[in-house]
Amino acid sequence: MIIYNVTINIDDSVHDEWLVWIKEHIPQVLGTGKFDKATLTKVLVEEEMGGQTYSVQYRSYSREALDAYYREDAERLRTDGLKKFADKMLAFRTELQIVDEYTVNFK
Repeated sequence: MIIYNVTINIDDSVHDEWLVWIKEHIPQVLGTGKFDKATLTKVLVEEEMGGQTYSVQYRSYSREALDAYYREDAERLRTDGLKKFADKMLAFRTELQIVDEYTVNFK
């Protein structure tokens, strides 16, 4: 399984509007059928550039599913945010491969 991670720094002037938008955008990405879940997190460090930083981690079903997302959906879905927030939003993307997962169960 691969995690498609999108890290976004959003300017304070559009933060509240962006937060509403991203909560609508994530279900659209999941609606492509290429991912089984997503996690929205806030990065808890102060950025020198200002603004607030978030990470969205989409768990893809497979490498093939992620590649299909890039081919079939990514440009259309990225364009929406770029049009709406332009220079008030900076995003970068990384791919993470899950090696192992661990849980603990205290009784």
